[in-house]
Amino acid sequence: MQKYFLDTCYILGCYCDFDYFLCSKDVTLHDLDAANARPQGGQDILSLMGQMMKPRKTEITDKLRQEINKVVNRYIDEGVAELVPGVLFIDEVHMLDMECFSYLNRALESSLSSIVIFATNRGICTILAIRAQVEELVVDEESLAFLGEIGQWTSLRHAVQLLSPASVVTKINGRDNICKADLEEICSLYLDAKSSAKLLHEQQEKYIS
Repeated sequence: MQKYFLDTCYILGCYCDFDYFLCSKDVTLHDLDAANARPQGGQDILSLMGQMMKPRKTEITDKLRQEINKVVNRYIDEGVAELVPGVLFIDEVHMLDMECFSYLNRALESSLSSIVIFATNRGICTILAIRAQVEELVVDEESLAFLGEIGQWTSLRHAVQLLSPASVVTKINGRDNICKADLEEICSLYLDAKSSAKLLHEQQEKYIS
């Protein structure tokens, strides 16, 4: 069912055609905030040229956001608009302090909030143990702790990628479980991304550019 809008909204003395925004394309709340924060001058040639030559700075205030949210909520309640929440991905979330979590908690209480996904590398040994179990690999506690240290120095992805070549070395040595010596041998063969980039920078004269 196609929906039409007839009214045009004036918010805080700033002109914005919500019908154009909502009918013509998908827009974000920031698009609406920016459109209403942009000062509108006269429509004659001199005024338009003045706006182009000397654009005035705009500010999206909290009061403006609240007014925009009221209009958007009204359109959603009336069924003339649909809200598609965005996705905010926050990596290394364990590094955030309490003030950040308090701010996020307040922001998530809004009906217009995005979907927030938290990711963390804390508990690396547990993640590595699960990965080893999925790949049907046997890793003792000492090796798992050493692999966890590697993950902290480099990255969790690099530590996970070391499991497969370590299992190959283990089979060559005629054993079933991955030991610390196997991981040390693999670490000497495979560098992580940061170490590789550093080595390339230090020895760049030895490579063909």
